[in-house]
Amino acid sequence: MIAALRGLARSHIGVFRFWMLLTIVLGSYFIYGTAMEWKGFIVDHHLTISTNLFGTTYYSLVGFHAFHVIVGLCLLTSILVLSLMGHIHVVRDHLRVELVSWYWHFVDAVWIVVFTTVYIVGMRP
Repeated sequence: MIAALRGLARSHIGVFRFWMLLTIVLGSYFIYGTAMEWKGFIVDHHLTISTNLFGTTYYSLVGFHAFHVIVGLCLLTSILVLSLMGHIHVVRDHLRVELVSWYWHFVDAVWIVVFTTVYIVGMRP
């Protein structure tokens, strides 16, 4: 995302589009991984939100974070589509794209807290 924003600031629209697409692909892969993890917990381990405190905490935190990743992916995809249609202009839209970038990075930072809470602290015996 930082490289995409840098490309936009330098009027390199191809660079901007490449890094936006890569960010969307990686974010989508993250959501896919989360879905597969949920499937494994539910089907293989019978862990649901009502199983125990860990299940409640896990699905609440990871689900809420995944929702915000999906919102970010929708915003990023909208910006990419607008750029492909020629509707993104460096001067006019740089701040808008930067604000979406801030949102995306905030969701990244929140993941550090969620990961620490769920996977490091929460899975201790």
